[in-house]
Amino acid sequence: NRYISRKSVLFEVADSIISDFFGADVMRGILVPLFMGAVFTLTNSAAYASEKLSADVTDAEAIPDTPAGQAMRTWFEAMNSRDSVRIQSYIDRYQRKSSAEDYLDYYKYLGVMALVRIEESEPNSISALMTVSNSDQLYRVRSVTDPQDRTKLIGLTMSAIDRPEDLAIPRLTQKDALAALDKKAEGLRANEKFAGAMIIAKNTEAIYARAWGLADRPNGIYNKVDTKFRLGSANKMFTAIAILQLVEKDLLTLNGKVEDYLPDYPNQDFANKVTIRQILTHTGGTGDIFTEEYLANISDYKTHSDYVEKFGHRSVEFEPGSQERYSNYGFLLLGYLVEKISNMSYYEYVRRNIFEPAGMKDSGFLPEDVSVAGRAVGYTAVDGSFIPNSDSLPYRGTAAGGGYSTASDMLQFAKALQSGKLIPAALLNQASSPQNRDGWYGYGFQTRGKAETAYFGHSGGAPGMNAEFRIYPGFGTVIVALSNMDGPYAETLADYYATRMPAEP
Repeated sequence: NRYISRKSVLFEVADSIISDFFGADVMRGILVPLFMGAVFTLTNSAAYASEKLSADVTDAEAIPDTPAGQAMRTWFEAMNSRDSVRIQSYIDRYQRKSSAEDYLDYYKYLGVMALVRIEESEPNSISALMTVSNSDQLYRVRSVTDPQDRTKLIGLTMSAIDRPEDLAIPRLTQKDALAALDKKAEGLRANEKFAGAMIIAKNTEAIYARAWGLADRPNGIYNKVDTKFRLGSANKMFTAIAILQLVEKDLLTLNGKVEDYLPDYPNQDFANKVTIRQILTHTGGTGDIFTEEYLANISDYKTHSDYVEKFGHRSVEFEPGSQERYSNYGFLLLGYLVEKISNMSYYEYVRRNIFEPAGMKDSGFLPEDVSVAGRAVGYTAVDGSFIPNSDSLPYRGTAAGGGYSTASDMLQFAKALQSGKLIPAALLNQASSPQNRDGWYGYGFQTRGKAETAYFGHSGGAPGMNAEFRIYPGFGTVIVALSNMDGPYAETLADYYATRMPAEP
């Protein structure tokens, strides 16, 4: 029940683990940071379909016999074996810190993995293209070994990339693309991998609206398009819009430092270094929240000030602006800033300034112990059964993630964004354009693709929840997929349609 979003550039560098919460997120027990791995089979066919990949295919021999290639091949074979003993052997040999259980979780998330081709190979570095069976996503994976110690893996990086022309999946007519999506979604539902709702809009008008599976299993209540689903990190977009609205009103600036607005912040050195822009782009070194103490007392954190009181004493993890690392605490801090500057709770601010103007009547952040009509029960897989995710939920959603919405409301959010109701077009253009070094994040929006295939939005996930929200300006298309089961299948369906949708109506 642990996974991490495919949209971000993900790293295991010097075996440090990237963290994420309710979005590009992962769980150890409840929610803990991990990195993503992959295994592969060799294919040069541009028309391959991920669902045709076989779990028995292994072409490790295609990987060059160099120190870096040996490290990649050992990882490849260990992961593809799905054998914890073999994976532990890889961990021991290459001085890794992640557990075999972590690696098995990566496999569960990605599904069957395949090597497409080797791009570059030198003695101590190798780059390869890889695919996975749980989506149509293509990845670039790089392995780098220490020239002085061939058993020391300096870094393994994995990044989602656009497909080159020779690996492109053919686009379909609108009718055929939606029919293929229907078939894909029904297959996932039948195999108990997906339950949820999906809306696709073309030029702001919905052309597809479907729901699958159960919102409440014991009571036999089915999901509907207007069922309320937990968003996970997808509601980081709301936090970013709130901050940008305050920027537009000249109540703060992107280059302003934390100390400018929170003079009593617990760690003054942190407050003196970190800017609002850096927090929005995950380049501030603001860290995360997944300590053992937090996980053991998750329901005790009821307000944004509770998080600042607990985590605000820490120093920055790196010199702000020098690196990028997904930070949930950073967005919690932004929520706290919204409260201090607006003189209202984060929840009230978002309701008045985002939900109401956008017409999002079924979205909110009510605590988990409050009964919310139409809110789906989240189900997470444990030992082959599906159980409610209630034990893993925080007291309520926050500025970092965890609110709820419907597919219809999220389409309203997309319309409000694009029409200028929430922030001016020029500011949205900045927010939805790459703002960090590796180009995967703007101001509170994940950014991917180039030219007409470029999109912005956000994913979200945790046990029993998965969300995917995308706007493709070049296609005039909005994709919303929400689920009350473990991911990554909301993302899978969004990917599946996006790679096949027609460029023209």
